[in-house]
Amino acid sequence: MTAGVVTDEVAVTLAKMFKALGDPARVKLISLIAASPDGEACVCDLTGPVGLAQPTISHHMKQLVEAGLVSREQRGRWAYYRIQETGLTTLASALAHTS
Repeated sequence: MTAGVVTDEVAVTLAKMFKALGDPARVKLISLIAASPDGEACVCDLTGPVGLAQPTISHHMKQLVEAGLVSREQRGRWAYYRIQETGLTTLASALAHTS
């Protein structure tokens, strides 16, 4: 059982978030950012652990940003990403059991 019936608008938002997490590389990217000591990660630090080229990482990160799961900050030539707690909370709340 979920937290209740969602509106059409909320269903679209949730589907976009779940779709963004439908790729294993994106799930791994989120876990790497969440596990980083500063709570953020440079795109340059994500290529090695995921084993993908920087342009591919950037594509995946764009999907996560558009879904509201991470935020992006440009610093010089590098982009830094941080988990958007509200996005993850929204997903968890949508699936939370209520009595």
